[in-house]
Amino acid sequence: LSRAFPPPPAATRARPSRTSAAASCVFTSPRPATMQSQLSQKEADIQMMLAAGCHLGTKNCDFQMERYVWKRRPDGIYIMNLGKTWDKLMLAARILVAVENPADVVCQSARPYGQRAVLKYAQYTGAKAIAGRHTPGTYTNQIMDGFHEPRVLLLTDPRTDHQPISETAYCNLPTIAFCDTDSPLKLVDVAIPANNKAKHSIGCLYYLLARMVLQMRGTISPTNPWDVMVDLFFYREPEELEEKAEEAVAGIVGDVAPAAYDATGFGAPVAPGAAAEPWDESMPGAPPAMGGFGAPAPAAGQWNEAPAPAGWDAAAAPVDSSGFGSGFDVAPGGY
Repeated sequence: LSRAFPPPPAATRARPSRTSAAASCVFTSPRPATMQSQLSQKEADIQMMLAAGCHLGTKNCDFQMERYVWKRRPDGIYIMNLGKTWDKLMLAARILVAVENPADVVCQSARPYGQRAVLKYAQYTGAKAIAGRHTPGTYTNQIMDGFHEPRVLLLTDPRTDHQPISETAYCNLPTIAFCDTDSPLKLVDVAIPANNKAKHSIGCLYYLLARMVLQMRGTISPTNPWDVMVDLFFYREPEELEEKAEEAVAGIVGDVAPAAYDATGFGAPVAPGAAAEPWDESMPGAPPAMGGFGAPAPAAGQWNEAPAPAGWDAAAAPVDSSGFGSGFDVAPGGY
């Protein structure tokens, strides 16, 4: 048989298919050192949101938020799907980038944990920030000093920020909000499912949204990365800031004795031997001691005795024989 059917020439022999080679490359596990570098931007962002606790919900779930829930833990806490959270962040960033004037975007937070994040987001993206209590009529009353007419409204919590959401219905204002599992979605146009009750979660969400907006604008790129840390968006306790300030002051001010006074640096001439000899009135050659108002001190007797007049004072001093006022210039002997 081998003679009847000789083997085909080398040029026509079957070669291994490319699919088999590709399959062998796919199923080979990469090294752990290169695995982190192969992570995409989406996977890195999801890991950051996991570390910040953005996936943790509450024990209650709104019927409109069920589509974003992945599962429920045995203790009753709902877990949100961070893949959908990242997609909604990207959608919100595209909406915010479409606004021509960045100042027409208003980001608002009445919750204390989101006030620092709102201010930082406005600083880096050029939006307007309203941190703290919302003044009713900000978007509807035109005679107010703080009247705003934005194009897009970004909120931290629909339940806490219910007043600005109700005003958007009167001025056709699109609303983007970070919604937890128990947040009402009434009058909310774009709901970003995430944990809006923890300070690290809120700071991480605003950080990712600001970075996405800057990437779409072209301000930052893979060659020109964003050098801002996510820690700047986190809420900080006032007590923690006071403690750090006290520690800094204690480190600067120590128990150091003041240095001795030295007048040599002023260039004043110093007599030879002046530093070694103390200046004392009892020493020979010392000038006479002076009394009050430049008068010479009495040579003998007590200090309460008035000195005898001399010169013009002796000639001009009147003599009073009545004795009136003679005791006013002499202090009692007991003093």
